[in-house]
Amino acid sequence: MPLPLLWIGGVAVGALALADARESRRNLQRERLLGRTELEHKGRAAVLHPSTWQTGGSTSVPKPGALMCCYVYGVIEHTGIYLGDGQIAELHGSGLIRAVSANRFLHGRTGSQIFVAADARHQCLAVEDAAKRGADALFQYRDYDLLGNNCHRFVWYCISGEDREVGGFSELNELVARFYGKALYWDEARWERRCFAPDA
Repeated sequence: MPLPLLWIGGVAVGALALADARESRRNLQRERLLGRTELEHKGRAAVLHPSTWQTGGSTSVPKPGALMCCYVYGVIEHTGIYLGDGQIAELHGSGLIRAVSANRFLHGRTGSQIFVAADARHQCLAVEDAAKRGADALFQYRDYDLLGNNCHRFVWYCISGEDREVGGFSELNELVARFYGKALYWDEARWERRCFAPDA
């Protein structure tokens, strides 16, 4: 009999945690709508992560040098740099830095949306140097490592010019928010032209 009670208790705790996460997300969205774009929120860089619950919500048009991401199995994010003309520079798991279409960026991943880093006014955050560094790195190989030499490290290098370990997506978000000096939000990418053309 104690096992069902433990199971019910676990479900209740999980539901409370999910409700708390959703409430926190709603608060950040409210701050965004009110135009409160301060960098600091509760003592840290304000970052509204992309959400699997986000559908048909806020959108931003990517510009060359924009930071892009999509989900891998719902818990891990894959990142790349928008080069323009529907192409995204990414560090593939093989270690190859390549340019891919939006369709290919999602291929083999569980996410169905691509998100772009944006400010509170739905303007994508982009620096031209990021697109240039990303393009210059194409067809090079890195010794890929999920924790030490990953896609987040590659995109941080593109954005900042600094080659350093970036342990995960949350750390990348903090770095990017501080780099731009703005609260960081993730909007669904809105393409100005069709970017989901089939490719190899």
